[in-house]
Amino acid sequence: MAKPLPTALRNHLTGLRLLLLFTVLCGLAYPLLVTGISQVAFSSQANGSLVKGKDGTVVGSSLIGQNFTTTSADGKTVSPDPKLFQSRPSAAGADGYDPTASAGSNKGTNDAGLATTYTQLKAAIAKFNDVSQSQVPPDAITESGSGLDPDISPAYAAIQVNRVAQARGLTDAQVQALVAKYTQSRTLGFLGEPRVDVLNLNIALTKLG
Repeated sequence: MAKPLPTALRNHLTGLRLLLLFTVLCGLAYPLLVTGISQVAFSSQANGSLVKGKDGTVVGSSLIGQNFTTTSADGKTVSPDPKLFQSRPSAAGADGYDPTASAGSNKGTNDAGLATTYTQLKAAIAKFNDVSQSQVPPDAITESGSGLDPDISPAYAAIQVNRVAQARGLTDAQVQALVAKYTQSRTLGFLGEPRVDVLNLNIALTKLG
């Protein structure tokens, strides 16, 4: 008759078997099951809510804002692109909208340079859109808490209409119609504020001409 294993060793072997079992169940089987369900039932969301442009290539995500720039004849990046609606500022990462560095500016009202920064930015946005500084809404000069907000307020979209229309050779009415099409109302009718989907609005503009 074989001699029973010491109690301590039996406990260790039992723990090892349980460790292997739950590693397979929780570390392999469960993630594969959830991934499979999400790919079948929520494919777009599971893959980052990616948005494709008119040529079928991915141009961004509906969940993450971005800079809308253009390239000059000498190959340099020109920012911002006058033919496109611009997003609100971002403090996420060095160039903004970095999903790996989601953050706001973290500047409070006692920051010495905050008022100066906002004043300069308001003047630049007013000049770029050929409007008075009093027409520049708060979200045009302030970053969102995450730095990744993909939407802008209808007021910010409104001051960009004429600039975009002139740059594209369109009428204000044509551009305003697209803005209205991509303006979303409050969630469930009472949560949040009306907002304009900048990315899909710009894609629609590009398709229009």
